Amino acid sequence: MSESKGAPAPAKAALRGVKGMNDILPPASRQWEWFEEAVCRVMTRYGYRQVRTPIVEPTALFVRGLGEVTDIVEKEMYSFTDSLNGDALTLRPENTAGVVRAAIEHNLLYDGGKRLFYIGPMFRHERPQRGRYRQFHQVGVEALGFPGPEVDAEVILMVRALWRELGLQDVRLQLNSLGQLHERQAHRAALIAHFERHQDALDADARRRLHTNPLRILDTKNPAMQEVVEAAPRLMDHLGEESLRHFEAVCAVLERAGQPYELNPRLVRGMDYYNLTVFEWVTDRLGAQGTLCGGGRYDSLVEMLGGRPAPGIGWGLGIERVLELLAESGLQAAAHMPDAYCVVADARDMPVATALAEELRALGLSVVLHAGASDGPGSMKSQFRRADASGARFALVLGEAERQAGQVGVKPLRVQGEQALRPLASPAQWAHELRTA
Repeated sequence: MSESKGAPAPAKAALRGVKGMNDILPPASRQWEWFEEAVCRVMTRYGYRQVRTPIVEPTALFVRGLGEVTDIVEKEMYSFTDSLNGDALTLRPENTAGVVRAAIEHNLLYDGGKRLFYIGPMFRHERPQRGRYRQFHQVGVEALGFPGPEVDAEVILMVRALWRELGLQDVRLQLNSLGQLHERQAHRAALIAHFERHQDALDADARRRLHTNPLRILDTKNPAMQEVVEAAPRLMDHLGEESLRHFEAVCAVLERAGQPYELNPRLVRGMDYYNLTVFEWVTDRLGAQGTLCGGGRYDSLVEMLGGRPAPGIGWGLGIERVLELLAESGLQAAAHMPDAYCVVADARDMPVATALAEELRALGLSVVLHAGASDGPGSMKSQFRRADASGARFALVLGEAERQAGQVGVKPLRVQGEQALRPLASPAQWAHELRTA
């Protein structure tokens, strides 16, 4: 049976966001703002400047930079072919490679090293779970052109400064050294020999990686493999004098700065480009997703991506996990409350109220202007309810009597006090009352 001509069209289903890519709405967005403000303060103190790179990069950047047999490249990247020109493109799964690409492309290191940081979204196609999302956000630091161990310690201590700025405790530092390429190659051969003797204990991922990237087997979370991993040869035993001296110098700076650390010989990180110092900041308060921040030195990456050889070190910090730990610790940003809320008796007074609000905003105050229905602003009683719910400390009252007298009523909402009249023509003379009273 056909629908009658007068029947309404069926309602369309509401569209929803992509799974694992979350909306950040008020009031939660205030926590993000507070966190990012703290990051920028800390970065400024250390002399780091913000860099912003594209979300979309050439796929080859990550294949070359991260390594073809890493989990990120093999399983997790959002990659596609540009329908206009056939370019292979990827939503960035991390941003170190992008920052290094930008430094090479724009010759940033022509006059010496650069201290850089970024804040932004990354994308990995993995199963969404607590603290892990398909669109997630990172703060990252990249110090390019500095070979000395003191910069390794600097970027580590910068994270400590951020924890202190946020009031976070119960976060521990773990350290390791990956040495240099020839040392890792010797260790790699020893690892392969060890795991070949215990192939029956390896899971499918470990067997696949055995001859391509055996170092990543050490990072397994499979409890059934922990015994064979614990018995594996240690990279630290293969480090030469120069690598050990670099690592000892990093530790000496940290000790002098009063920063405790744990040596973790199984700490390898997830990208192929790391060498020498690697580190993670971890907590026991978020279950299995306990790593908050991780990074290390990557002295070969600039050359790998086509630039002139230059050292580098950096870290990435997952914002969602840090915010979760802040909530767990009861550390919340103070809500933004307006200084004043305009209550308007008659729609004819809206132009006056708008002009007043604009003048007060220009003087640095936060003012919310009541927005009523199409037929008027509504009753004064309902407007005062909204003013109170907004958190504003004052109501600015524009009724007929105030308008005729060229004045505005200033009524305290958070403390006891009588409404006072102030001249509409000169808000600069009394604006300080809204800020300090």
